[in-house]
Amino acid sequence: MPVLFGKSVTRGELLERVGDISQVAGIRLVELADGRERGVRAAQFRTAGGLDFTVLVDRGMDIDRADYRGVPLCWRSATQSAHPAYYEPEGLAWLRTFFGGLLTTCGLTYAHHPCVDQGEQLGLHGRISHVPAHNLQVEERWEGEEFVMRVTGEVTEAAVFGPHMVLRRSISARLGHRRLFIADAVENRGFRPQPLMLLYHINIGYPIVDADAELLAAVESVDFLDDRARAEPKDFPRFLSPQPGYQERVYRLSFHPDASGYTHVGLVNRTALGGRGLGVYLRFRKEALPYMLEWKQMGQGEYVVGIEPANCPMAPRAVLRKEGTLVHLGPGEVQEFTIEVGVLEGAEELERFSRSVAACSRR
Repeated sequence: MPVLFGKSVTRGELLERVGDISQVAGIRLVELADGRERGVRAAQFRTAGGLDFTVLVDRGMDIDRADYRGVPLCWRSATQSAHPAYYEPEGLAWLRTFFGGLLTTCGLTYAHHPCVDQGEQLGLHGRISHVPAHNLQVEERWEGEEFVMRVTGEVTEAAVFGPHMVLRRSISARLGHRRLFIADAVENRGFRPQPLMLLYHINIGYPIVDADAELLAAVESVDFLDDRARAEPKDFPRFLSPQPGYQERVYRLSFHPDASGYTHVGLVNRTALGGRGLGVYLRFRKEALPYMLEWKQMGQGEYVVGIEPANCPMAPRAVLRKEGTLVHLGPGEVQEFTIEVGVLEGAEELERFSRSVAACSRR
């Protein structure tokens, strides 16, 4: 039974009080209409639990804006949600259309830094975030006393004489809740094994990210992907006010899972919302996503913390191939990934989450 506007409400009680469920919640399909965003299809979710977010159907079904009771949860870049036609695959030009948002997907067959792999020039972080979805399905239905909202589509990375990889993505939320679920299935529909590099670039921003923010996780080990991070080995859970000329730090973290094999990681700010506290947490299976990057960027305007679960070690594809650590998906093979993203509000919830993380550390 959902809790709406501070009160538990049955399905029957709610339907007696509204002309249509869209009065309180639902999914609306829209098309963006201005500047470089023009023509991008989107699905806007309203949960009536305070969580509202937008899925960009034409940008790999990634998640752009996400708010909780009107408070932004994620960082958005100056590029806006540019149409896929503006994608530039060479080198670091991926950054020209990196909108940030709650989720930007990196992959499917390559991610991380540019490189040349078996004669193929590969740019930053792959193509999948710039591919429009097809076979789109929108569901709004009651499952007993729960009203479920879900959008599903397929995003294809394919080339003649190249890979035929399909990401089937389902993003769902429930009436009155403040969490969402990303359920992905990646299938190799070709006839040769293909590399699978998948990274979930989740970008948390102000007002959660500020000098009082902290990363909560049952950290097992820490590696450093640049000399700046290496010079600050213990600073990965702590953050700063915006700094002029700041250069990113990238940490690779490994976590202790809970008894069910799930990793829990949160970015919280106990002083946000006038001292009530606010945070975002992730929950995902460590077996499927054993690696996680923390992208710490404390620059002016570029003020963001990336929490980035991945299925592969974070290195250019050519390096992973040489090391023998490149993950492959066989012909007809399917691999599934699920991530829960939710909101933590208030001192009690933040403390409860902190204790659950600490319990994982003691396992």
